[in-house]
Amino acid sequence: MLSRFMSGSLRNLEREYNCTVRLLDDSEYTCTIQRDAKGQYLFDLICHHLNLLEKDYFGIRYVDPDKQRHWLGFTKCIAKQMKSQPPFTMCLRVKFYPPDPAALKEEITRYLVFLQIKRDLYHGRLLCKTSDAAMLAAYILQAEVGDYDPGKHPEGYSSKFQFFPKHSEKLERRISDIHKTELMGTSGALCLTSIRLRSRDHQNGLRQSPLDNVPPVMETDIVIM
Repeated sequence: MLSRFMSGSLRNLEREYNCTVRLLDDSEYTCTIQRDAKGQYLFDLICHHLNLLEKDYFGIRYVDPDKQRHWLGFTKCIAKQMKSQPPFTMCLRVKFYPPDPAALKEEITRYLVFLQIKRDLYHGRLLCKTSDAAMLAAYILQAEVGDYDPGKHPEGYSSKFQFFPKHSEKLERRISDIHKTELMGTSGALCLTSIRLRSRDHQNGLRQSPLDNVPPVMETDIVIM
C-alpha cells in the first residue's frame, strides 16, 4: 500500500516542476506548473500576479544552455522549449516598446516600461545622441530622488547612480544640470515613459547596439517627445 502511494506521489512530481520568473524590479515570482503547460499559462500567471492588463508589450525571456537568449513561445510547451532540466528560471521583460506611450492607461504598465528603459540604458542597449542620453538619465534621477534640493543634494550627488555602462564627467555634469534646472515639479518616471522609443527589432523583440559615453547619432532610435 505504501509503495503504491509513493509511486503515485513520484508520478505527480514528475508531472510538475518549479519555475522562477525574475521581474523587472529584480523580485522573483515562483510557481509550480504542469509539465505540459504552455507559455501562455505561465505568462497569464505572472500578469495576474502583477495585475498587468496591458500585456501586449511584454514577454518572457530565457537563456538556453549555449547562453543564447530566446523569447518563450506562448503556444508551445514550456518544458520542450527550455532544452534543460527543471527547475527553470526566466525573466519578464518588455518585448516591444509602446509605439504611442501616451496611450498607456495603467500605472503598472508605465512603471514596468520605466524599469525596462532604465535597465536597457544601464546595460548599453539603447543607441542615442549624448544630449538625449543626458535627458534620459536626468529623468531617471528625477524619479529616484525627486526635485533638486541643494540641502539634500551636494556636489556630485548624481555620481551615486550608474545610468550607463560608462560615461564621462562632462555627461554626468550635464545630467545634474538638467535635473536641477529643467525637471522641477515633474515625474521622472512619467517623463521617461512618454518618450517614444524605436530601439527594438519588432520581428523578434531583441535590442539594438550598445550605448557608449559618446554615442553615435541614431535619431531614429530615441525620439524625445
